[in-house]
Amino acid sequence: MLIKVTVLPGDGIGPEVTKQAVRVLEGLAAAFGHELTCTQKDIGGAALKSSKDPLPNDTLQACLSSGAVLLGAVGGPSFDSFPSHLRPESGLLRLRRELGVFANLRPATCYPSLEDCSPLRADIVKGTDILIVRELLGGIYYGEPRLIQGPTGDRSATDTMRYTEKEIERVARVAFELARSRRRNLVSVDKANVLDCSRLWRDVVTRISQDYVDVKTSHMYVDSAAMALVSHPADFDVVLTENMFGDILSDQAASVVGSLGMLGSASVGGPVGLYEPIHGSAPDIAGQNIANPVGAILSVAMLLRHSFKLKREASCVESSVAGVLAAGYRTRDVAKHGHGCLSTEEIGGKIAEAIRVAAACTENVAS
Repeated sequence: MLIKVTVLPGDGIGPEVTKQAVRVLEGLAAAFGHELTCTQKDIGGAALKSSKDPLPNDTLQACLSSGAVLLGAVGGPSFDSFPSHLRPESGLLRLRRELGVFANLRPATCYPSLEDCSPLRADIVKGTDILIVRELLGGIYYGEPRLIQGPTGDRSATDTMRYTEKEIERVARVAFELARSRRRNLVSVDKANVLDCSRLWRDVVTRISQDYVDVKTSHMYVDSAAMALVSHPADFDVVLTENMFGDILSDQAASVVGSLGMLGSASVGGPVGLYEPIHGSAPDIAGQNIANPVGAILSVAMLLRHSFKLKREASCVESSVAGVLAAGYRTRDVAKHGHGCLSTEEIGGKIAEAIRVAAACTENVAS
């Protein structure tokens, strides 16, 4: 198969972790006999420096013409004073909209070998396997009007949370279909006791649930869900929620299972999927070769599964990551106190080698 990917390294640690994700993708394509084409483009702060646009047209066209997009990270404190339309994050929001990726899938799994890396007790986090399905193109991140007005000292700011029934329904159906392929348990998270948007959200999800009677459906307020994520995270299966709540809860879930650096994500629903680790650009550690590339590498697994339907190859990446972690190899963010840790390059190399060995074993069994 031709695997055609546009790679957007971005800012901060983005280029470092993306380099290891591409390394893994190249090794996997070679091991399984696929043709891989990667085109690298700028986005975010890197694009602002080169073209004064956080999403240049040539970057967007490359993304639209590819089979999938692999992103590193965008942003940094040096851009905090920029106007909103020229901030690195505005390029990412525009890219999501242009690609039409309305459903963001964020798995949070606690590997047995990392149970003691969670800030929670091992007996609480054990068995945690959550899939957060976050609506990505609506809500307060895209609603209008949004503005700051008035003279300094007497300013007011307005952001608008807005959802339509169709926007809620389409992401709900994605979540219910995914729940059917897992443990058939879906929790919809909202703030329906306060927000009209959430009342509409709950009403639509309740209606859609009638088409999925085989899935156990329940509702939680976002504050209760945040508390439950740290008191009994293993009880959750699929969590469906709106844009801002999903952004916050998925970061919390990452901490529960050990580190933001461990989580990948898939943004789907449009003709071209967007795949990225959920961590930010982490400028404080950029360039030090200590960032955790596992989230970026697991994003490659999701890219293979969702955009190219290569389930065997995706599973190979995931099992190789699990095997490397089980063997005790760690980056700094998940290393035990007093234990040595590997660099970004070294952990990427371990995973790439594990994939090569696993692919060779698969070929031998098949022959």
